[in-house]
Amino acid sequence: MNAAPVAPAVFEFLDKTHQDIMAQLVLLSPLVDAIESEGLNAANREKVRRILHYFNTEARQHHLDEEKHIFPALLNSQDEAIVHTTQRLTQDHGWLEENWIQIAPSLDAAANGNLWFDTQELRHAIEVFEALYLDHIMLEESIAYPEAKQRLQAFDGAGMGREMAQRRAKTKAQRPAPKA
Repeated sequence: MNAAPVAPAVFEFLDKTHQDIMAQLVLLSPLVDAIESEGLNAANREKVRRILHYFNTEARQHHLDEEKHIFPALLNSQDEAIVHTTQRLTQDHGWLEENWIQIAPSLDAAANGNLWFDTQELRHAIEVFEALYLDHIMLEESIAYPEAKQRLQAFDGAGMGREMAQRRAKTKAQRPAPKA
């Protein structure tokens, strides 16, 4: 039996995650506007919980997927530009995590009904986070993913997909879901 190629299933999943990340990013700035104008009502607190949960779980898992399964093939390239791009993408993950660590406490406070944070500082941190994520995703989709698809074309994607799913299931079991 032939192994299923990586490209279709794994890259469709990674592309779908990028779409989900973009959808979450679009919610952040309007949420700060809503908090400023409406306060921390139940609806705004629930929106914050969902965004916080997404970036604390799925977005982090996505970065791990790339670093574990996609980037190694690119780092082994003889093409210096591909290696440099991959190193930059890895560094971006670190910057995104740093930005998120700056944003998350304010969102956690908001989810719990506390408005101790400065909304203007939060807004600025979100703008930086959004810009970095958009640039990062564009670079992955225009350079890294096409190159990785070629390099991993004949690779068995079943094991890679299984590992991604098992890690998410384990993480989900360890972390409580946001309150309804």
